[in-house]
This record gives sequence, C-alpha cells and structure tokens, in this order.
Amino acid sequence: MASHIVGYPRMGPKRELKFALESFWDGKSSAEDLEKVATDLRASIWKQMSEAGIKYIPSNTFSYYDQVLDTTAMLGAVPERYSWAGGEIGLSTYFSMARGNATVPAMEMTKWFDTNYHFIVPELGPTIKFTYASHKAVSEYKEAKACLLDQSHTCCFLNLPRVWTNRSLSFHFLGSILPIYKEVVAELKAAGASWIQFDEPTLVKDLDAHELAAFTSAYAELESSFSGLNVLIETYFADIPAENYKTLTSLSGVTAYGFDLVRGAKTIDLVRSSFPSGKYLFAGVVDGRNIWADDLAASLSTLESLEAVVCKDKLVVSTSCSLMHTAVDLVNETKLDDEIKSWLAFAAQKVVEVNALAKALAGQKDEAYFAANVAAQASRRSSPRVTNEEVQKAAAALRGSDHRRATNVSARLDAQQKKLNLPVLPTTTIGSFPQTMDLRRVRREYKAKKISEEEYTNAIKEEISKVVKIQEELDIDVLVHGEPERNDMVEYFGEQLSGFAFTANGWVQSYGSRCVKPPIIYGDVSRPNPMTVYWSKTAQSMTSRPMKGMLTGPVTILNWSFVRNDQPRFETCYQIALAIKKEVEDLEAGGIQVIQIDEAALREGLPLRKSEHAFYLDWAVHSFRITNCGVQDTTQIHTHMCYSNFNDIIHSIIDMDADVITIENSRSDEKLLSVFREGVKYGAGIGPGVYDIHSPRIPSTEEIADRINKMLAVLDTNILWVNPDCGLKTRKYTEVKPALTNMVSATKLIRTQLASAK
Repeated sequence: MASHIVGYPRMGPKRELKFALESFWDGKSSAEDLEKVATDLRASIWKQMSEAGIKYIPSNTFSYYDQVLDTTAMLGAVPERYSWAGGEIGLSTYFSMARGNATVPAMEMTKWFDTNYHFIVPELGPTIKFTYASHKAVSEYKEAKACLLDQSHTCCFLNLPRVWTNRSLSFHFLGSILPIYKEVVAELKAAGASWIQFDEPTLVKDLDAHELAAFTSAYAELESSFSGLNVLIETYFADIPAENYKTLTSLSGVTAYGFDLVRGAKTIDLVRSSFPSGKYLFAGVVDGRNIWADDLAASLSTLESLEAVVCKDKLVVSTSCSLMHTAVDLVNETKLDDEIKSWLAFAAQKVVEVNALAKALAGQKDEAYFAANVAAQASRRSSPRVTNEEVQKAAAALRGSDHRRATNVSARLDAQQKKLNLPVLPTTTIGSFPQTMDLRRVRREYKAKKISEEEYTNAIKEEISKVVKIQEELDIDVLVHGEPERNDMVEYFGEQLSGFAFTANGWVQSYGSRCVKPPIIYGDVSRPNPMTVYWSKTAQSMTSRPMKGMLTGPVTILNWSFVRNDQPRFETCYQIALAIKKEVEDLEAGGIQVIQIDEAALREGLPLRKSEHAFYLDWAVHSFRITNCGVQDTTQIHTHMCYSNFNDIIHSIIDMDADVITIENSRSDEKLLSVFREGVKYGAGIGPGVYDIHSPRIPSTEEIADRINKMLAVLDTNILWVNPDCGLKTRKYTEVKPALTNMVSATKLIRTQLASAK
C-alpha cells in the first residue's frame, strides 16, 4: 500500500530559510549562501519522507517566496516595470516582483483560498510575452532524484505549478501558456520522471460550464505530452462539486486523482458512487491544515470502505493538502505539557501517520502505535481542561440577540467628532511600529527572566514614549502606542486567554520570509484579567491626541489559530467574542475613546463554496458586533482588514457596523475603490490604504496625493481617513519615517486644495 505527501513546509524547523532570506536581502550574505541553506533544507525534507517510508515524495514544493510567483517566473510573465531583459529569471528580478524595489512597487499579494498564506498575483495583459524562463521545476526534480538514489523504494514525485488554478491565468491566456507546460513536461520525462502532480484546488470552487470546458480543453491539449507518464491532479481545501468531479474524472490522460477527505468529506460519496476503473485514488485523510493528531482508527475505517470501490493497489494514503499550512516538527516543542503534546501532530508527525495508515491498510498494522493514538484521543475527549460550563452557557445565551449598537452610524460619527475634533481627512496608522532587534531582545530577556518586571516595564514605556513622540512630530491625528509589548497580534492575546496553548517553534509561513506562530485553541475560551488596558492608558497619558486601544477581533483570533476540531468553529468564535467584549468595556472605562478591533482575517475564513457563504458571514459579523455592542455613542470603534478580495463581501463589512474601517487598497491596485464606483453607499468612516507596507519602497508625496484624490472621486470627504495598508512592525524606521512624512504631507496638500475649492 502506497503513501504520499502533497507538500511540506519550506521554512525549516527553526525558520532557517527565513533568516537566510533576510540576511540576503540585507546584503549580509551572498546568493550562494542562500542557495546552500535552501539545498540543505530540501535534502533534509526528502530524506525525512523517504526514511519514514513515503513512496510518492514531492519535489518542487520548495519556494524562495511563493509557489504562484514561481509559476509566474516559469511562464516568463514579468511585468514591464521590472526591466527584465529575458533569459533565466534570477533572484534580483524574482524578489523585485515579490517585494518591489527602490523604484517600482511589488506585485499584488492576496490570500490563498481560505488560508492565512499569501500569494503573489500574476499580472497578465496584452504586453506579456510568455516564455519558458525558469527551469526550477526540472532542476529540483533532478536534485531530488539524485538525493534519493539510495532509496530504492521511493518514487520522486514532481509537483508542477498549477495549469489553471489561478483564475488570473484566464482562458484568454491558456493557449499561450500550455506550450510552456509541454516543454516542462518533456524535460521532466527526459530527466526520468514517471509521476507528475498538478495542483488544481480551483476545482473545489463553484465553476460554470464555460470554466469547466476550459479546464477540459487545457488538459486535452496536454494529453499527448503525458504519454509514458503517470499524472495526478490534486484538489484540496473543500468538497469538489459533483459536476467538477465528473469533469475531472472524465479526463482520459490522467492517471490519478487526489481529494481532500477532511474538509471535503462529502467527496467520499462521489467516489463511492462513481470512480473510474483502473485509476488511482490519492485519499487525503490526514489533515494538512491543523495540528491535531489524526484519529487513526476513523481514517483507517474510511480507507477500508474505499477499498470496495478502488483497487487495493491503486489506493494511496495521502495528506488532505500540503503540510505547509501546519507547524514543522513536534520534537522541537520542549515546553508543551505532556498531555496536550499527546494530542498533537505537526508536519513531521503527519508524515509518520500517513505511512502508518498505509501499512495498516496493507495488513502491517503497528498495534502499539495505534493503541497510543486511541489513548491520546480518549484523553482529549475526557480532559477537564477542555470544558468550562460557565463559558458554554454564556455563549449559548448569545443566540437571542443580534447585538447591534442602539444608534445608527451617522449619529454616532457626529457625537464622536464633537468629542474628538478631528480635521478633515484624519490621519492614523494601523497599530504596530517597527519591532527592532533591541525591542525583541527586551521581550526575550524578560521571558527568560534575565531582567526584572520593573526593567521590562520601563523599557516598554520608553519605547511607547518614542513612538508617541514620532507620531506627534509627524503630526498624525489619531495615534497608536506601537505595540512594543506584543510578539504577534494573535499570540499576544491567546497568552492571556484561557483555553489556549503555545508552541516554541510552531511557525507557519504567511508570506515570503514572514512566519506566524498560531496559538492552539484546545478548550473553552475566557478572559481571566484585562489584557491591554494598562499599556493603552499609559500611552494615552503621554499625549493629548486620541490614542487607539488596539485589539485583535474574535474572527481573526479564530482564523489565525489552530482551532479545536471537537465543536463547531462558530461556537469557539462566540466564546472569544465575549472575552474581547470585556476588554473593550474595560478600555472604554479607562478613558480610551478610540478602540480598534482588527478583523484582518474575516475574509479569508469565507468558505470556498457560495452556498456556505451566508452562514459563515452571519456568525462572523455577529461575533464582531458582540465585542462592541455595549459602548457609548462617543466611543469610536475602528476595525482593520488586509490582503483579501473584499468587494464580494462589502455588504457584510457594512453590516459589521464599525464607525471606521481601515482596509488594504494600494497593493491590490485600488480594486477596493471599484465597488464604490459601482454605486455601493458606505456611510461610516473608511481609510483605504495609501501605501504598501510590505515593500521597502518609500512612496512619494505626489503618489500618495494621487491615491487620495482617486479615493475622493468615489468617497465623501467627511468619511475618508488616510493611513497605510497595514501595520508597520516588519519595516525599518528608515523606511517608516519618510513614508509617513510623505503621507501626512500629501494629506495636508489635499486639505489645502479642498479648502481652496470651497
């Protein structure tokens, strides 16, 4: 019985690639140094899978920044502004596309399906001339094959970039890109490849007949290239609709189909009702999106039921999707207590689970391994740490109300303006300021008890004072304290809430070199004590300008955590909302007049199927309203959203009933503004971002002024705010100060023009 892994985390167990990338970007190491780290990481991953007994091991799942950007490079789809002269795309052009450079902005970045991973969106248009410009897929296949020569049981499995997944690669361009795929396939065949995996997760979405016809046509065009090869098309993240399943399984040139049977459990019924004879089924029964140990008995039962449909020698045990969405290795967690640790499996452990299931299916069940798993599952179900009856009752009681504020937003904004007295086009930032090495050292030393609480408090106060002074000197209207005490916008809150556990090295890639360490929600959630009130009050005492209290919203805490899978997600979200509600009320009582409740991840949790949108948006928006439904009209509630496609949920955003929303806009080429051009009326305050903070590039005053004028063409002057796209923690002060200086200068320029026009 065979086993397969869809993909694997590429940052390394201790974030080795992150540090190598940032060293290279800072000019502290060479391209050769970076490649050495990458080569070592790839080899260690392949050997780890081989030694665990995995038969189908993927190559080309590694990336220096993003797998979709790798596809774009393979196709030579480089926008003109990067002045690429042709030939093999090098690191300079590649990273300029990803991050921008001193003279040109980066390409758009947005969320990958419903995950917290961000991909670089291809820019395709009439000026793009496709050409085979990156041989990464073939070179990494050859590298993997050489690495695993001594592992005779292993089949090196090439994971090709998706042909059709990104709908930016629209039908108009399919005819232009397919010849390049044919070239890649031919080179792989010449290099000895016998299996090729194409990832096509778009097939789990709602596709019309025209789109399905384009999909069929694309693979029909490639069919002759597949002669002598085994081809797997891998889908994941949700159920595959029946019509899409029928289209996929009708492809004559395809050998195997991979399905997510964790988030797509209904797909099992489709397989049972009709699976093509003689084809392979790659059954994704081990969850690639979470960190809970697999229920091996349940997965084995599912697999055994599929043996009645699929020939035993053609049933392959697999992960539900790439393991890049989970943490790397539980071995590195030395501080988690033994009980919770027994409930978990990171990527390295999931590889072992996959092979254990394959062996059990082949009649070689490891009884001791399965018995330990049964014991861990029972421990988690019965542990008193998981359940808090008081919390469950409070969450259940929420269902009787929609938790709206009593006064409409227009009246609230009038009351707030009388109290805050802000100028037209008020300026603000999103929350965080640069996290310097010194600041990280202070937090690290305090956590290690190398400095006292008094020394730590004084250091953080000093940092807040510096950030406040910078903002006052820049003449920003509504200030932030810079969040120097926070390691991460979710982890910081999770550490102060019950029902959460934390890892030391449970890092997951978010984009590029940026990694996050999601908390683990294992039980019912409550707030034992105030979490942010002290620091917000301290910051407000340093200035006469409004100081925002900064909170992470319940939906974002949920979507950016590893969430318990033993109750519906909305129940956990309501529990978090009640905890944040208490914090909001304490901030208001402490004199904080502006409170921002970030919901950066609300859009990314939207289900991939349209039929499930309404239910999710109902409980997600409701959860946000719960947090602030009890504040006074004069307390201004902000929220923030970033790096997603918002236009399709704009009415739900309005339904959140926040007083002000700041929202990413600049990197997505101002697509957000199109929804207002199309007639959507927005009555609350809104701050579409005026510059991209994920690029080191500093925008000019004129560029920002131009963006503000574009906003004023579709938004009323009295509701428009001016702010960056997102928080500033990943940037340097040498970038932040001039960028904010230009932002404020542009705002004052527009204010003067507006006053003159009057």
